[in-house]
Amino acid sequence: MLVTDVGFIVYWIIVGLHLIPKEFLYKDYDNELLVAWNMSFIPLDLVISWTGLLSLYMYKRKLASWSSLCMISLSLTFCSGLQAIAFWALRHDFDPFWWIPNVFLLIYPLFFIPKLMRASLAAQ
Repeated sequence: MLVTDVGFIVYWIIVGLHLIPKEFLYKDYDNELLVAWNMSFIPLDLVISWTGLLSLYMYKRKLASWSSLCMISLSLTFCSGLQAIAFWALRHDFDPFWWIPNVFLLIYPLFFIPKLMRASLAAQ
Protein backbone atom coordinates (compact mmCIF):
# COMPACT_ATOMS: atom_id res chain seq x y z
CA MET A 1 0.00 0.00 0.00
CA LEU A 2 2.83 2.37 0.84
CA VAL A 3 4.42 1.87 -2.59
CA THR A 4 1.11 2.49 -4.36
CA ASP A 5 0.27 5.60 -2.35
CA VAL A 6 3.72 7.12 -2.82
CA GLY A 7 3.59 5.96 -6.45
CA PHE A 8 0.49 8.08 -7.11
CA ILE A 9 2.24 11.17 -5.78
CA VAL A 10 5.39 10.46 -7.79
CA TYR A 11 3.33 9.81 -10.94
CA TRP A 12 1.57 13.17 -10.68
CA ILE A 13 4.85 14.99 -10.07
CA ILE A 14 6.29 13.28 -13.17
CA VAL A 15 3.19 14.23 -15.20
CA GLY A 16 3.31 17.81 -13.92
CA LEU A 17 6.96 18.12 -14.90
CA HIS A 18 6.31 16.45 -18.30
CA LEU A 19 8.99 13.81 -17.66
CA ILE A 20 7.28 10.87 -19.39
CA PRO A 21 9.05 10.21 -22.71
CA LYS A 22 6.86 10.80 -25.78
CA GLU A 23 7.02 7.12 -26.80
CA PHE A 24 5.36 6.13 -23.50
CA LEU A 25 2.53 8.65 -23.59
CA TYR A 26 -0.95 7.28 -24.19
CA LYS A 27 -2.54 7.41 -27.63
CA ASP A 28 -3.83 10.88 -28.62
CA TYR A 29 -1.95 12.50 -25.74
CA ASP A 30 -2.15 15.86 -27.51
CA ASN A 31 -5.96 15.72 -27.50
CA GLU A 32 -7.18 18.31 -24.95
CA LEU A 33 -10.09 16.10 -23.92
CA LEU A 34 -7.79 13.16 -23.12
CA VAL A 35 -5.43 15.38 -21.18
CA ALA A 36 -8.41 16.68 -19.17
CA TRP A 37 -9.60 13.10 -18.62
CA ASN A 38 -6.18 12.09 -17.30
CA MET A 39 -5.89 15.18 -15.11
CA SER A 40 -9.35 14.50 -13.66
CA PHE A 41 -7.77 11.61 -11.74
CA ILE A 42 -5.57 13.96 -9.69
CA PRO A 43 -8.07 14.58 -6.86
CA LEU A 44 -9.04 10.90 -6.64
CA ASP A 45 -5.45 9.67 -6.66
CA LEU A 46 -4.34 12.21 -4.07
CA VAL A 47 -7.25 11.30 -1.77
CA ILE A 48 -6.20 7.66 -2.19
CA SER A 49 -2.64 8.55 -1.20
CA TRP A 50 -3.71 10.73 1.71
CA THR A 51 -6.11 8.14 3.18
CA GLY A 52 -3.66 5.31 2.58
CA LEU A 53 -0.65 7.03 4.11
CA LEU A 54 -2.71 8.30 7.03
CA SER A 55 -4.10 4.81 7.65
CA LEU A 56 -0.55 3.39 7.73
CA TYR A 57 0.50 6.11 10.17
CA MET A 58 -2.53 5.39 12.36
CA TYR A 59 -1.85 1.64 12.20
CA LYS A 60 1.69 2.18 13.51
CA ARG A 61 0.26 4.33 16.31
CA LYS A 62 -2.32 1.59 17.08
CA LEU A 63 -5.26 3.93 16.49
CA ALA A 64 -8.45 1.96 15.91
CA SER A 65 -9.77 4.04 13.02
CA TRP A 66 -6.83 3.07 10.77
CA SER A 67 -8.88 0.28 9.21
CA SER A 68 -11.69 2.62 8.11
CA LEU A 69 -9.23 4.88 6.30
CA CYS A 70 -7.50 1.84 4.83
CA MET A 71 -10.83 0.55 3.50
CA ILE A 72 -11.55 3.94 1.92
CA SER A 73 -8.11 4.04 0.32
CA LEU A 74 -8.33 0.49 -1.04
CA SER A 75 -11.87 1.01 -2.35
CA LEU A 76 -10.90 4.22 -4.11
CA THR A 77 -7.78 2.55 -5.53
CA PHE A 78 -10.00 -0.17 -7.02
CA CYS A 79 -12.27 2.53 -8.50
CA SER A 80 -9.34 4.43 -9.98
CA GLY A 81 -8.04 1.31 -11.72
CA LEU A 82 -11.52 0.33 -12.90
CA GLN A 83 -12.23 3.76 -14.39
CA ALA A 84 -8.95 3.79 -16.30
CA ILE A 85 -9.34 0.22 -17.60
CA ALA A 86 -12.95 0.88 -18.61
CA PHE A 87 -11.87 3.97 -20.53
CA TRP A 88 -9.01 2.24 -22.35
CA ALA A 89 -11.24 -0.75 -23.16
CA LEU A 90 -13.98 1.48 -24.59
CA ARG A 91 -11.36 3.15 -26.78
CA HIS A 92 -9.97 -0.25 -27.85
CA ASP A 93 -6.57 0.97 -26.71
CA PHE A 94 -4.65 -1.98 -25.24
CA ASP A 95 -1.25 -0.50 -24.49
CA PRO A 96 0.38 -2.68 -21.79
CA PHE A 97 2.31 0.36 -20.48
CA TRP A 98 -1.02 1.82 -19.27
CA TRP A 99 -2.97 -1.39 -18.70
CA ILE A 100 -0.53 -3.16 -16.37
CA PRO A 101 -0.42 -0.48 -13.65
CA ASN A 102 -4.18 0.08 -13.85
CA VAL A 103 -5.00 -3.64 -13.69
CA PHE A 104 -2.73 -3.74 -10.64
CA LEU A 105 -4.74 -0.89 -9.07
CA LEU A 106 -7.91 -2.81 -9.85
CA ILE A 107 -6.79 -6.17 -8.45
CA TYR A 108 -4.47 -5.57 -5.50
CA PRO A 109 -7.15 -4.07 -3.19
CA LEU A 110 -9.22 -7.24 -3.64
CA PHE A 111 -6.62 -9.17 -1.63
CA PHE A 112 -6.93 -6.85 1.37
CA ILE A 113 -10.55 -5.65 1.44
CA PRO A 114 -11.99 -9.07 2.45
CA LYS A 115 -9.41 -9.39 5.27
CA LEU A 116 -10.28 -5.93 6.56
CA MET A 117 -13.99 -6.74 6.41
CA ARG A 118 -13.52 -10.02 8.32
CA ALA A 119 -11.37 -8.30 10.95
CA SER A 120 -13.98 -5.56 11.32
CA LEU A 121 -16.80 -8.10 11.75
CA ALA A 122 -14.77 -10.11 14.24
CA ALA A 123 -14.13 -6.98 16.32
CA GLN A 124 -17.85 -6.25 16.69
